[in-house]
Amino acid sequence: MEKAADLQDTASLTLKFKFNPKLGIDNPVLSLAEDHHPSDPWSLERPRFCLLSKEKGKSFGFHLQQELGRAGHVVCRVDPGTSAQRQGLQEGDRILAVNNDVVEHEDYAVVVRRIRASGPRVLLTVLARHAHDVARAQLGEDAHLCPTLGPGVRPRLCHIVKDEGGFGFGVTHGNQGPFWLVLSTGGAAERSGVPPGARLLEVNGVSVEKFTYNQLTRKLWQSGQQVTLLVAGPEVEEQCRQLGLPLAAPLAEGWALPTKPRCLQLEKGPQGFGFLLREEKGPDGRPGQFLWEVDPGLPAKKAGMQAGDRLVAVAGESVEGLGHEETVSRIQAQGSCVSLIVVDPEADRFFSMVRLSPLLFLENTEAPASPQGSSSASLVETEVPSLEDTGVPSVPLGSRQCFLYPGPGGGYGFRLSCAASGPRLFISQVTPGGSAARAGLQVGDVILEVNGYPVGGEDDLERLQQLPEAEPPLCLKLAARSLRGLEAWIPTGAAEDWALASDLL
Repeated sequence: MEKAADLQDTASLTLKFKFNPKLGIDNPVLSLAEDHHPSDPWSLERPRFCLLSKEKGKSFGFHLQQELGRAGHVVCRVDPGTSAQRQGLQEGDRILAVNNDVVEHEDYAVVVRRIRASGPRVLLTVLARHAHDVARAQLGEDAHLCPTLGPGVRPRLCHIVKDEGGFGFGVTHGNQGPFWLVLSTGGAAERSGVPPGARLLEVNGVSVEKFTYNQLTRKLWQSGQQVTLLVAGPEVEEQCRQLGLPLAAPLAEGWALPTKPRCLQLEKGPQGFGFLLREEKGPDGRPGQFLWEVDPGLPAKKAGMQAGDRLVAVAGESVEGLGHEETVSRIQAQGSCVSLIVVDPEADRFFSMVRLSPLLFLENTEAPASPQGSSSASLVETEVPSLEDTGVPSVPLGSRQCFLYPGPGGGYGFRLSCAASGPRLFISQVTPGGSAARAGLQVGDVILEVNGYPVGGEDDLERLQQLPEAEPPLCLKLAARSLRGLEAWIPTGAAEDWALASDLL
């Protein structure tokens, strides 16, 4: 509270904005002003937009961590030479939105899931640590810091099939982009959802913003009888210009797409699910998990599974980059009822071409709700009662050692929480199919030692913050605790719900 008071005492020292014509955006400059209005978030430093992309088998190049002791998602490391570094992402940045969806108060696991589900491209809205702290102190925790597009204002991904009139559009003639489209009334482009006066951004997943006119006409001719365009209507273009928001493909909504992901709900029968999961390379050379030997009459076939489908997600969580064993573990962790998102070979080729994840276009399908077993603990700060108050034994029952290796995302697959008294650190969440689950960690286990160091001292927090940099394996000495009264000392809103390691994204 003292920090907030100090900041508000210096309200006359504010950040104002000066338009930079070279960049086309407003840049913050320090200014002494008497007319500062703390309720106006735009009088503070504005959030930045980082459009990241990654190559096959690579990451975006940054590590995300839950902020200790409070709701928040912090970039804790940016790898040199990566897309994250090139696009200006910085250590300490707070993630406010993913693809225009505000996530600042979302659970950490949900934010990681959204970024991974975005596929090879993602648009992050971020705010520097110091600016975020100032804004929260002056505007309060509930203030809206993140600029977003209005409802229904999105670029469009439109698939156009030639008819007797061709594609049904012309292009404004200039030596070089940007280009705008002129539609034929009732033509193929108009029927496919291209808005009047649309700006042309991409053709078949390739940016044409810097193409010459000849390069563009050649690209369209090479498309043959069908083409997929990323376009932005005048309203979208204007709102993005005002916000400084890039006209980015991950923001797009699908119009008349030739294919889409499918959500399959399977209930295990006496003979199992009736399919084989195999790791192999897809049509574009990308490795993945594919579904084969779909048995007639069994649950998988009845749910609509087809031999050759690529598995995209289990229980709504992307499996991109996961190995075969971890993918199998995630399916098995769902028990007898499993929700899978798949694409057939045609859809696989299409989404690979446009360089977007099929999970971005689930709004036109029935997206599965996260199962209860994989829901994450609330980040609302409440006081965890002492173990003595709940009747839970204060002395752990027995002990064991577990060795953990990080998964593909760099995390270990569990969360720690801190009790008010008694043995302080305990396991509050275990991700099904993750490294912790395979090592036998269970909710309620008490941490006695971490990498040989006893737990329970004043430096616990500092040691936890250093764990992401420690060489694997992670060695934990654990004690199982009686389940009696477990719900009483792991409330819905855990006190300090700490993510042990950062996630590489």
